[in-house]
Amino acid sequence: MTSSVKNKYHAQWIGVDLDGTLAYYDHYRGDNHVGAPTPLVSSVRQWVQDGLDVRIFTARKPHPAIRRWCKEHLGKVLPITSTKDSGMIAFLDDRAIGIRHNTGKPYSESNVKDLL
Repeated sequence: MTSSVKNKYHAQWIGVDLDGTLAYYDHYRGDNHVGAPTPLVSSVRQWVQDGLDVRIFTARKPHPAIRRWCKEHLGKVLPITSTKDSGMIAFLDDRAIGIRHNTGKPYSESNVKDLL
């Protein structure tokens, strides 16, 4: 699959959360701070080299610090968004719980109340 692969409405892409997924996060330190890279960075670099459309999917605004972090740790600035569309085929996030398609049932037996 390359970034030119399209579904019915949009090019397919992978969303990767920043804080706590691509970058170490323990608490908010200001817009200018992005944590050290996590091991997932090597996979994202490879996906980008393979021609996949990978985007930073974050609640943050697209701050220059995120762009600098991407350039330093991923080798290029990735698109930054907080909006998903029908082209997003996967989302990697430290807070998400995977749900089986059209069932409403989680992949794991995690109880959301246990996370609170």
